[in-house]
Amino acid sequence: MKKHIVAGIVGVTAGLLGSTQVAGPLLAQDTAKNSSVYEQLDLFGDIFERIRAQYVEEVEPSKLIEAAIDGMLTSLDPHSSYLSPEDATQMRVQTRGEFGGLGIEVTQEEGFVKVVSPMDGTPADEAGVEAGDFITHVDGESLLGLTLDEAVDMMRGPVGSEIVVTIVREGEAEPFDLSIIRDTIKLTAARVRTESHAIVARVTTFNDQTTPNLVEGLQKEIEAAGGMDNVNGIVLDLRNNPGGLLTQAIKVADTFLEKGEIVSTRGRNPQDGERFNATEGDLIDGKPIVVLINGGSASASEIVAGALQDHRRAIVVGTKSFGKGSVQTVMPLRGDGAMRLTTARYYTPSGRSIQALGVSPDIVVEQPRRVPEDEEAEEDTSPARRGRSEAELRGALNNDSLSEDEIRQIEEERAAAEASAKMRDEDYQLAYAIDILKGLHALKP
Repeated sequence: MKKHIVAGIVGVTAGLLGSTQVAGPLLAQDTAKNSSVYEQLDLFGDIFERIRAQYVEEVEPSKLIEAAIDGMLTSLDPHSSYLSPEDATQMRVQTRGEFGGLGIEVTQEEGFVKVVSPMDGTPADEAGVEAGDFITHVDGESLLGLTLDEAVDMMRGPVGSEIVVTIVREGEAEPFDLSIIRDTIKLTAARVRTESHAIVARVTTFNDQTTPNLVEGLQKEIEAAGGMDNVNGIVLDLRNNPGGLLTQAIKVADTFLEKGEIVSTRGRNPQDGERFNATEGDLIDGKPIVVLINGGSASASEIVAGALQDHRRAIVVGTKSFGKGSVQTVMPLRGDGAMRLTTARYYTPSGRSIQALGVSPDIVVEQPRRVPEDEEAEEDTSPARRGRSEAELRGALNNDSLSEDEIRQIEEERAAAEASAKMRDEDYQLAYAIDILKGLHALKP
């Protein structure tokens, strides 16, 4: 049976990531425990029959059993749950990188549905949903008291249909509504571009497309730059990346590591533990890396950030990550359903678990709140405010020591510096990461 281990998606989206692993039978430890378990199973049977016979409305027996199974699993931790046949099918689709829905990853916190992160370019992202938002109502109906899967079911619907979600956001005095049009989510797992001699690799999720997208994008940008000698380094942007497949997290980290452990997993039994090591070969030939993370970076993202940080292969910049350090295994059940069960914790190469703690950045950089246009003060562009230079003085001497090519190069460098300054207004954390690479390159012999 094909085996995939999920180290990743936090909570549930409009489709679910998963994997398959065979589970062995559970054996009771002694006769007394057996007796107690069978008595409670008899109690369950009594309650089941009482509901079927006397509940005010007729209930579908299969729905009762599914609800009981799901309740048993969700009582364990926020990431274990029952997958109906439809959910299990959609999970397999999502691991291939295409699924229907809003494009948000959610978890449950004290009974409320909390957004871990919106995915780049999805309906939720374009509508303005942000990491850390709480969704309280869907089309006017409260989500309080529902299980996470039930809440997600309310957010699912036909492609092209409209949904109105009520958002509670820190810093906002009142809840507000957002209208979102459901769509088929086609994820480009990694987008790569060049900014100011730094290659920026934005990884949005870890599915079967992630490593091929990343490697292809890096090779294309390196070739366009004329080789790695013309590149300051790599910014690996994992902000708001909720995770995904453990296998892909390992491959992404291995892309930049020559050797050493990437991650280890430990289950209940010591013999079930596994270690995953890097193979020889670094795609960027040892060039410096800055990894960007924030509170929406979870699970597989944390595996990559933790591995590169522990091996001193990258500088981690941003804010503390989400802190999901558990591995879920999706086990097929009869009737085409499945159960997603937490089976292990994972550990970074130094042996630390990030469960509930997250990965702490080497350099903490908050993303400043963007000031609304109507609150922005008018910029003073007067000569006195701008300051003056020697070249503006009447009768100033010309610089006769530079050739036209040298002057043009200085002007190009000045324009690049101004573009970098402008980027700070658009994405301060990314601009900070690129500046770090510039500084490291400047110190290079």
